Amino acid sequence: MTPAQELGLGDLVNKKDLLAIRRWFSSQDPDEYVEKVFSLSGVKYVVMTNIPFDEVEASKWDAGVASHSRFKAALRIDPLLKGDWGTIRSCVKAAGLPESLEGAKEYLRIWARKMNAIYLMASTPADFKYGGNDIPKAEGWPSATQLIDEVMVPVAKELSLPLAMKFGAWRGMVPGLNPCGGGDAVVISEVEPLVELCSKNPQLKFLATFLSRVNQHQVCVAAQKLRNLHIYGCWWFCNNPSMIDEITRMRLEMLGSAFTAQHSDARVLDQLIYKWKHSRVAMSGPMIEQFRKLSEAGWPITETEIERDVYRLLGGSYEEFMQK
Repeated sequence: MTPAQELGLGDLVNKKDLLAIRRWFSSQDPDEYVEKVFSLSGVKYVVMTNIPFDEVEASKWDAGVASHSRFKAALRIDPLLKGDWGTIRSCVKAAGLPESLEGAKEYLRIWARKMNAIYLMASTPADFKYGGNDIPKAEGWPSATQLIDEVMVPVAKELSLPLAMKFGAWRGMVPGLNPCGGGDAVVISEVEPLVELCSKNPQLKFLATFLSRVNQHQVCVAAQKLRNLHIYGCWWFCNNPSMIDEITRMRLEMLGSAFTAQHSDARVLDQLIYKWKHSRVAMSGPMIEQFRKLSEAGWPITETEIERDVYRLLGGSYEEFMQK
């Protein structure tokens, strides 16, 4: 409803004229529509998570489709954190590379350069393990830990790419609601693997978000201690007003403005409009409360300071972290 209203389609919505709404969308010039959505949502650019292990998606990049300044790319590498050597080996083989860890590293190098990726990104599986308790998914396969330590981390270091990780998704919990993702759910994740990775690789930058409410306090404490960790967003099942309010309050209290309060997490372009309109409202309460407390404590707050901190929470802190 929010995108339709913001796009000026309120009359058609009131008439419940779905066909007319579809005709309106079909008549839009793609480039002009992109600019309209970004303008309405107040977003400068988005970072896509592009999957070279998906044949259909990879074919679009191989076709040499022109890039757009509003869309930056991140190289999505979920099979590594899943320990899915079967998928990795198949893709490496199709690319004419050795079916080995070295071949997997070269595959990531090729795709990072092809996409001009600004970071590597992966969502962990529900049963994610890192370290001694991790075992290979099949006989003769490397474990997820091996793929992380011997493929993902070396390539990230070599190309100076940050690592973005999403923890806590339970894919296909109810298989009957798939393949649209409707059967996905949430699990409580272990924060320790993230802390270990950050500690073992202090020269690498890590971006992280957790899906479970239970994990939010622990990862805030970790972000206080680890200079190479930046937490961001109220992801998926945390993206409702009460959760955004609670999580943002805690982060402000513990991290100041050294985090990113929300991320787009949009599957289609139009979602940017409602996501940012609603999120700004949900985040404003905790921000106002912190400024009020500062004022009551005797700090003379200026408009410039408010604009600075709001900017940092809505992307400026992320950009500062990426440039460190």
